[in-house]
Amino acid sequence: MTRVLWLLCGLAGVASWSLLMDVVTLLFGQAVDSVPDAVHKALAAVGALLLAGTARARRPLADRPAPGRPAPSSAPATVQLAAWAGSLAFLPYVVMKLIWASGGSFAGVSGDEMYASYVHNGSSGLWLALERWGLDGTVLLAAIGVFLLWGLVRPWGQVFPCWTLPLRGRAVPRWLPLTPALIGAATLVPYGLVGIGYLSLCSAGVFGIRQGEWATPGQALQVAWVGACAFAGYGVALAVATRSYWRRTGGDRVS
Repeated sequence: MTRVLWLLCGLAGVASWSLLMDVVTLLFGQAVDSVPDAVHKALAAVGALLLAGTARARRPLADRPAPGRPAPSSAPATVQLAAWAGSLAFLPYVVMKLIWASGGSFAGVSGDEMYASYVHNGSSGLWLALERWGLDGTVLLAAIGVFLLWGLVRPWGQVFPCWTLPLRGRAVPRWLPLTPALIGAATLVPYGLVGIGYLSLCSAGVFGIRQGEWATPGQALQVAWVGACAFAGYGVALAVATRSYWRRTGGDRVS
């Protein structure tokens, strides 16, 4: 029965895999493509969490982690290496976005043309204001994502550090980093890896890429490769770091 619950949990997770994209859209005051689809993804995510909790509750007592929370610790060196790889994977994406936000050109598209496309697509006032200030909303989100990634592999992700002032020294609730980390990994890993597979076929000439707003297939491929590699690299690193954090903070701990 427990295996069935985990299987259903995985299926529910797959059904909610692009929920993060809808959350990001709403954070910047924009409308999601489809409200019913967004609600379905949110319900699927809630279902995945409930199924995972039920599956864990059915484990024999001997298999459950010992009570209490381990002392704060760093992730193993291999996990920290994955965190470095995931952080660096975002670098080309951040550079591309900042070039556009500062008015420069990338892949044959100028910053003004990109801004015009944001206006045409109905981007929120907050998003457009950030662009005019030389910032990009997704760059800010990437910075937050990297912060989360390192919180999962360093001790300050388990105990609030001194710079948090009133919270310093207190234990970080496990759900606080794990909730966005699980949603992020479940979204970005399939999104990035499927994207790389699709772009590989396009680059090999198996079929043509959908150009969308881009003037040429070459432009579309160049931009899409930057994004897919960033999301896949960061997503895999986030999944690895999340598993490590889960185990180091008491989940499925081996005595």
